[in-house]
Amino acid sequence: MRRVYFDNSATTPVLPEVFEAMQPYFSQQFGNASSIHHHGQQTRAAVEQARESVAALLGCRTAEVVFTSGGTEADNLAIFGIARPGDHVITSTVEHHAVLNACKYLESEGCEVTYVPVDGRGLVDPLDVRRALRATSRLITIMTANNETGVLQPVQEIGKIAAEADVYFHTDAVQAAGKIRLDVNEIGCDLLSISGHKLHAPQGVGALYVRKGAPLEPMLYGGRHERSRRAGTENVPGIVGLGKATELAMAKRDTGDEMGAMRGRLERFLSEIECAGVNGGGAPRVPQTSSMYFDAIDGESLVIALDLKGLASSTGAACSSGAIEPSHVLTAMGMSAERARASVRFSLGQQNTTDEVEFAVGLVGETVARLRELSPRAIGGAESFELRASSKRH
Repeated sequence: MRRVYFDNSATTPVLPEVFEAMQPYFSQQFGNASSIHHHGQQTRAAVEQARESVAALLGCRTAEVVFTSGGTEADNLAIFGIARPGDHVITSTVEHHAVLNACKYLESEGCEVTYVPVDGRGLVDPLDVRRALRATSRLITIMTANNETGVLQPVQEIGKIAAEADVYFHTDAVQAAGKIRLDVNEIGCDLLSISGHKLHAPQGVGALYVRKGAPLEPMLYGGRHERSRRAGTENVPGIVGLGKATELAMAKRDTGDEMGAMRGRLERFLSEIECAGVNGGGAPRVPQTSSMYFDAIDGESLVIALDLKGLASSTGAACSSGAIEPSHVLTAMGMSAERARASVRFSLGQQNTTDEVEFAVGLVGETVARLRELSPRAIGGAESFELRASSKRH
């Protein structure tokens, strides 16, 4: 059976060039990067080269890059490293659970948290952030790109508001890194999180940008690794993989918006399905992500049916798989629980091709029609989309 993977927002395959760069550090060059002998200095050089690559991706100094075990740790380190009991924190209702659950814990520890809303496109209004500021405000944490819809938040405007108020600003850029240009100075953030496995590096590695002078308290206590900001022996193969993946992402990003063109083609054809549409389609988005609703079906049933026919997709964030409640992101956008449950996310990666998009278009249309035939809420026959899609493609 042919298998096509359109769930790259959950995780991406490690690119061959990345795997090749990592391989020596599993065996031949195995030293501890903190050791002063030859073996340690070999791996230290590799870690620092990767740090330079990540710094180039983010437009920051190498000393401002802290390697972590992934995006969740980077988010947690940013939030717990800055906020103190009694502080006020501002975030949004559509953040990843790595941020939302960290903020909920802060509330239990004596912090006050304001959750600013989003509009029907999934966008935060910077004026809401400004209005939420208090004398005790210490941290604003608003994501760059949403993990379910791909919607890009106005982080530069929020960065200016934070700077004017002398409040620290963190942005979760896990779904943006490698897809759009990021520059921490243009954004105006003090902290920024990325994750390797979202940009074709391995799982289990990430990084946090920490602006020089930010008073970050560590979460882990041990050795003086990462300038005493993150204790623990460095994951050298993972860090090398992250460095190589950022280099490839920057080179690929500058060649044109091929991924965006494929996403656009996918959405154009799938929007021909009756009672279907794009969630957040009216907002700026990263090029790889498409969240679409197909009324009168269950999104999880569609994901399962597509998987049985060879197409991998998802109903939303992988960390929320199996959740009973509908997506908090989609309901925060004002969507009904029924439509939120009828939504599916398709996300592309560097390995995907136009031919795979054509495969997906035909398969999704056919599968949606069949599921609607079986549904008591059916809204149309199985042939309607197939005929329209066929005529459009030809």
